[in-house]
Amino acid sequence: MDPLQELYPFLHGQGKNPQREKAALLESVRQKSAESRNVKAQFFAVHAEALVSMAAALAAVYQRGGMLYTMGNGGSSCDADHLAVEFMHPIATGRPALAAHSLVSDRSMLTAVGNDVGFQHVFLRQLTALARPGDALFGFSTSGNSANLMAAYRKARETGMVTFGLAGMQGGEMQASGLVDHLLVVAADSIHRIQECHVTTFHILWDLVHTILADRRGDLRAEVTEDALRG
Repeated sequence: MDPLQELYPFLHGQGKNPQREKAALLESVRQKSAESRNVKAQFFAVHAEALVSMAAALAAVYQRGGMLYTMGNGGSSCDADHLAVEFMHPIATGRPALAAHSLVSDRSMLTAVGNDVGFQHVFLRQLTALARPGDALFGFSTSGNSANLMAAYRKARETGMVTFGLAGMQGGEMQASGLVDHLLVVAADSIHRIQECHVTTFHILWDLVHTILADRRGDLRAEVTEDALRG
């Protein structure tokens, strides 16, 4: 029987069969969870080295005393908030707080700019006031085509920021523009699978950045000790 007919028998003039309905729902869980695992496995098989490079670049921003700004729309705005919180409020013992600010967190600013000059300016206007050369901008977009993200990336390039992004599908304008220094694209069509992969990716990114910074602090301490011994 057609799976849709199992889930929606009333569309085909039939009553519901609870056992068949439960079996169809369980099969849906199995298929979707397997698809999620497969998308992640394929993504990390392709992008593992690029993710390490992304982490090294973000760690370098923090080493220079830079700030991380994050942005996204809809569900991706939640990812932007989430990433900023991960760095500002690390839940792992011994991990220091690192400066991060989500550009979607101030609804007064978003609605003021969106109402007065247009929604495409909501991130750009904030960067104009806050960002400095050497800071980092990290954007999330399942399509890669968000106009307000692209306006912010153009401003970031003018400002001298280091730019990062997670996109999906074919990467859209984020890929084509060349404005994103470190971009990883989840080659999937399902928005849900893309967003699930984005969350896993930035959790790994957070851990890698802290690992790199801890290793480099150790290198710096060793250099100071050697200089003191030579002196």
